[in-house]
Amino acid sequence: MAHRRKRGRPVNGVLLLDKPPGLSSNQALQRVKKIFFAQKAGHTGSLDPLATGMLPICFGEATKISNFLLTADKRYQLVGRLGVTTNTGDAEGEVTSESGVPGLDERMIMEVLQGFTGTIEQIPPMFSALKHQGERLYNLARQGIEVVREPRTIHIHELVLIAYKDGLLELDVKCSKGTYIRTLVEDIGQKLGCGAHVVELRRLTVGPFQDSGKMVKLDQLEAMLAENKHQLDDLLLPIDSALMDWPDVQLNADMAYYLLQGQPVQVPRAPTRGWVRLYNSEKQQFIGVGQISDDGKVAPKRLFHT
Repeated sequence: MAHRRKRGRPVNGVLLLDKPPGLSSNQALQRVKKIFFAQKAGHTGSLDPLATGMLPICFGEATKISNFLLTADKRYQLVGRLGVTTNTGDAEGEVTSESGVPGLDERMIMEVLQGFTGTIEQIPPMFSALKHQGERLYNLARQGIEVVREPRTIHIHELVLIAYKDGLLELDVKCSKGTYIRTLVEDIGQKLGCGAHVVELRRLTVGPFQDSGKMVKLDQLEAMLAENKHQLDDLLLPIDSALMDWPDVQLNADMAYYLLQGQPVQVPRAPTRGWVRLYNSEKQQFIGVGQISDDGKVAPKRLFHT
């Protein structure tokens, strides 16, 4: 039986897309995949249509490490409007309540924010991609159905008040995976006694990708496709750039050979535990990721063919 030929070309690497407002993360992904005419691509953590900012797109072999970015810490800047709640927790939803905003000063707000810093419990919103008995919660929410959601433990590393004026609260948040910023703002608004929803949201960093200046806009990609598509691949970051906060293990040719066959190897001066990046030092080539096993050997977990 003949294999169906894959559509597109093999592309490997990571693109830091600056997602525009109004598109879902998947819509943005499909636009980028089409621009690059790539065989395989995936994004690493959804942004709401209202949100903008960093959406790492993994191409080809880089999709093998997308889960590590999904679970990475992220940083956002946002604007929340006090005194108004919506059914989605953001400005795209229907208004569900309006109330007067109490007289607040920065000291009062910062005291409330302090209570949301550190390890906290958060109940996921109904308008989310989580599932209940096989059905996406947002589908149930659109039918007017609300189900009980179990609280989740998240960690807010930093929660900084940038500005507060005329009922608009501007915050900088660094948080763990699984944090719903809409819910965080709703909970802060409730604690302040007036409710709140998100009106602007921008993601600045994802895991080791801390330089927001490396983000590329969709219109830039489309212009480059029209003018000089051969330069598109120059925008891609190497696969291992997504793992630069991990220690590296340098392997000689023999060690690299056995690892590439799926066999654990003993490596001098390797870390004692955890995930590591694996390199063939003689070829100066990134070959995969591994974990330190209990016997101190480096065990391959994901290997790359680029």
